[in-house]
Amino acid sequence: MTETGSAIAIGPRIVAAGGFDALYREGMTLIEDVASYLDADGRADSRVLSREASFLYATESMRLTTRLMQLASWLLLQRAVNEGEITKENARSEKEKVKFSATPSERGGPGYEQLPEALRSYIDKGDRLFDRVMQFDTLERGKMAVVDAGTANGIADQLARLKAAFGRP
Repeated sequence: MTETGSAIAIGPRIVAAGGFDALYREGMTLIEDVASYLDADGRADSRVLSREASFLYATESMRLTTRLMQLASWLLLQRAVNEGEITKENARSEKEKVKFSATPSERGGPGYEQLPEALRSYIDKGDRLFDRVMQFDTLERGKMAVVDAGTANGIADQLARLKAAFGRP
């Protein structure tokens, strides 16, 4: 709390402390790796698939590239904010236009196991990156992030304990 009694948003401070740089590097590396795979080994992998698996390969590779381009957009906007090229408000407005698709809950289904291991691995990495970006975005916006499904992060847990200790609802 500040002297005026208002809470200090720690999320933007964590974002500004350099956690973004690692996320950015990981995201851009993943994008390059996936592009290389789909352009070379992925083509060869897809040629030996059954007709049904080939259709699923095309669908999942399209979902993955779409998701990664959406993540790249988010990462580039955040980097522009961090470097002072655009304001947080402008970035927030642009980020609202980025609609993420193909959430992890929509993964799998018949034939998914027939996809090449490399593609499934890249899909998993993309989903994990998506989760981290969403947590980071929540922190950047100054909100409490959820670490695991339904489990509040350590800060929220500590705040709840303090409220309970001092009798505040």
